[in-house]
Amino acid sequence: MTEQQLPSWADPSVSPASLDPQGVSRRHLLRRAGLFGAAFALGSAATPALAAGRGPALGGSDPRLAYVVGDHHVHSVYSHDAKYTFAQIAGAAARYGLDWMVFNEHSNFGHARYGAQLEHEEIVKARAANPRQLIFQGLEWYIPGAEHATIFAAPGPHEVDLLTQFELAYDGKLLGYTDGAPDNPNTARNEAHAVKAVQWLAEQRRTGYVDDVLVLANHPLRLGIDSPHELRNWRDAAPEIMIGMEGAPGAQGAAIPGWRGATTSIRGEYENRPSANSWAGYPAEAYVTYGGFDWATATVGGLWDAMLAEGRLFSVTTNSDVHRVVFDTWKNGDWPPGQNFDNTGRLPDPVDTDTPQPGSDFWPGEFSRTHVGVTRYGYRAVMAGLRAGRVWLDHGHLLDGLDVRLKRDCDDERGVTLGGRLRVRKGERLTLYVTVTTASRPNPHGILPELAHVDVIRGAVRGPVTDRDSWKAPDTKVVRSKDVSGRTGTYTLRIPLTAGDESFYVRLRGSDGNRHGAGLLGASVDPHGPIAHEPGNGDPWVDTWFYSNPIFVDVKGC
Repeated sequence: MTEQQLPSWADPSVSPASLDPQGVSRRHLLRRAGLFGAAFALGSAATPALAAGRGPALGGSDPRLAYVVGDHHVHSVYSHDAKYTFAQIAGAAARYGLDWMVFNEHSNFGHARYGAQLEHEEIVKARAANPRQLIFQGLEWYIPGAEHATIFAAPGPHEVDLLTQFELAYDGKLLGYTDGAPDNPNTARNEAHAVKAVQWLAEQRRTGYVDDVLVLANHPLRLGIDSPHELRNWRDAAPEIMIGMEGAPGAQGAAIPGWRGATTSIRGEYENRPSANSWAGYPAEAYVTYGGFDWATATVGGLWDAMLAEGRLFSVTTNSDVHRVVFDTWKNGDWPPGQNFDNTGRLPDPVDTDTPQPGSDFWPGEFSRTHVGVTRYGYRAVMAGLRAGRVWLDHGHLLDGLDVRLKRDCDDERGVTLGGRLRVRKGERLTLYVTVTTASRPNPHGILPELAHVDVIRGAVRGPVTDRDSWKAPDTKVVRSKDVSGRTGTYTLRIPLTAGDESFYVRLRGSDGNRHGAGLLGASVDPHGPIAHEPGNGDPWVDTWFYSNPIFVDVKGC
């Protein structure tokens, strides 16, 4: 990768004065890891341990976090239904400012037998050529009886072996374990096999076969086949590795007016209706997106909140799910005689037609971004940040930065941040500090995003549910909405809270203010939440949102 392909904060020729605050903090991480400027020019032979995440951390007992940007769901020619070469995806990710990404190719016999190893060789070369870009190898797992999930491991001698062993032993598509209908006799077997799969991954981490491994459920409500009890079962099987789900899917360009030619097109390609394998308890509204976000996340008091109300962290992310980019001119090339995906594990390189081709996706980092708080630079640091829940996400480059802290008013410490847990006494006064850095430059679509409001969502923590298919959190609602229209630069909102009788959590959400309506559980719960666009008329660039992970508050007696 050439210097011209580097993100601006990683390019020594770019002045610090031209970087946004998040870019400055990311450059600081690179410098401390020996991966920037003069230090990097000395050579990368001494950097593997640093890039792995064992390098010097930012200082202090409670250090300020640097947020690195990534995408855990990208595809290349090593997926049977994608289009781009590994180099095309990696180059685009650098162009749009990603620090880390996961190639999670679809499971397939050709992938397990050939493609995974071939891609691994490309990844190893890319890591050596540019240690600044953190490239994970992963797998898009067809969960037995359910949807898909991203699985990825920390770099190491067994990372590709772990994935191929898992793929052949636990993938629902390869095993034929696809039934999920309640009345199907195979459903219980399939659900049990999915739990065993998560437990097997956890065992590989526990024994040290791999240094780390994480799992995230992908597009959970696209087909309605991830039931609430399945999500809880996967989480409970190994909460240290099954850490969350996509809050917003890829394919965000699916409903750009006039593009795909379908009047039924929905952002995220959520264009399905219940099938025999769908969980019957989901309402009809669950099968579309809201402001580009999955119903499970976008519904205040809905499924995500129902899981958080148990008092356990379950993170949300966003990503590109890149297969075919909107308005691009590439198409798959022709197979050489006698070759196919099953006997090569790789599609032919794409060819440029000079004519726009069908597509729903954006390049990694072009529209969807997952921000992860880290204290050092490297693979394990990113995974640790994801596991800790130090995560916020945005669409359309809505924000340059977000920092959140919750602290007791009587305490001089800096408090806790996203994914954290604060212990307080009943009646204590708290302050939520939300530091926003607004967008300082036009996004890739040429729009300078403007944040219009920040919403504070609060929910009671009641502990484990009796009904594991419950998808409602009736005591969760928007408790504060701050109008920030016209504010620019970096500013801090100070939001007072009081600890009541029971434990609770708070999370944040905000948007450009262009599309609002009463939430699905009523205006008293969510007075101006995201709404579904008209089919075929969902320009994503004019309906952008950010979401944050929660902070938990454990309330003790007087």
